[in-house]
Amino acid sequence: MRFRVRPVVALALFVLFAAGPALAQGLTLPPSGDNQRAKVVQHIGPVKVSVDYSSPRVVLKGTDRRGMIWGKLVPYGLSDLGFNNCTSCPWRAGANMNTVFSTSNDVKIEGQSLPAGSYGLHMIPGETEWTVIFSKDTSSWGSFSYDPKLDALRVTVKPEKSPYHEWLTFEFTDREPEKAVVALKWEELAVPITITVPGAKEIYVEILRKELRSDLGFYPSNWRMAADYCIQNKVDLPEALAWARKAVTDPNVGEQNFQNLTTLWRAELANGLDADAAKTLDKALASPTATPILIHYLGRQLLGEGKKAEAMKIFQTNAKRFPNQWPVNVGLMRAYAAMGDKKKALEYAKLAAPQAPDPLNKKNLENMVKLLEEGKDIPQ
Repeated sequence: MRFRVRPVVALALFVLFAAGPALAQGLTLPPSGDNQRAKVVQHIGPVKVSVDYSSPRVVLKGTDRRGMIWGKLVPYGLSDLGFNNCTSCPWRAGANMNTVFSTSNDVKIEGQSLPAGSYGLHMIPGETEWTVIFSKDTSSWGSFSYDPKLDALRVTVKPEKSPYHEWLTFEFTDREPEKAVVALKWEELAVPITITVPGAKEIYVEILRKELRSDLGFYPSNWRMAADYCIQNKVDLPEALAWARKAVTDPNVGEQNFQNLTTLWRAELANGLDADAAKTLDKALASPTATPILIHYLGRQLLGEGKKAEAMKIFQTNAKRFPNQWPVNVGLMRAYAAMGDKKKALEYAKLAAPQAPDPLNKKNLENMVKLLEEGKDIPQ
């Protein structure tokens, strides 16, 4: 007996299977319209930000649509997409499924707060101003199901002229430790969006707290580096003091070496414990783990902070413990030069030059000797 498909049933099956991508779940097929998937990821300090999107192109099947993208293919304002009762729909900011913007932590978009999470990214294009929409709906096809009630945030931005981009692309165009700009670029237009990270330093400290509760907390150097971060960035200073003390005195992980002691010294100074800090510095400089180069670097740090007198004391202590060694003479050269005593600086430069451990350092010191002989300043 032959199986026959009635014409009406056959037509229904054709319409059903041609209806859309939902029926292709589980199969690996080319993306609809050959709009390839793409993803861009950027860390802004401690925060991870990503944009996951499908990328249409300008030239499609031999048709060059340059000049026909903005205001035509992508209309200005809201549009009636003729599906799912969305009569005032934004643009999907890409193709196919939602473009998804994700952030690991709370951020600010164009100065407005956006909580950590993932968002469907939509846009309302305009000739001179665009509205960027972050929707709580991330799993829809395009903007056909867009609901303004699900908006988490709307911001306005200004479009810019851009070098030609055949494929729609998201790029992080400006990157700073606490700020970045992500721009949609397509054809000859860019739509930049500024992202800032409020409290980036505090986020780093929270990450350090978690890490120090793991196996990383068994190493005194990690407690020291965590304390150093807080001291250098003037954040959570009481906690920096506690961490520095643990690096030195904890019976399980503490170690009284030069580096740990100098971090404790800085933590005590940062917390106003000057008398304790003076004692700790004396311990550090007298420590058997103190080397000429470690003491030299401490003096250099103080010079870099503009603390010339304090640096001089460190370099002089180095000279008493380790007389006439290369890093010691280099340090005294720099200290006297910083204090304006070029004659004494020249004296130590001439001692240091023949002691240099390699040709590059020897050449640099010979150049400094020449500068000082000419009465000129040396680079610090």
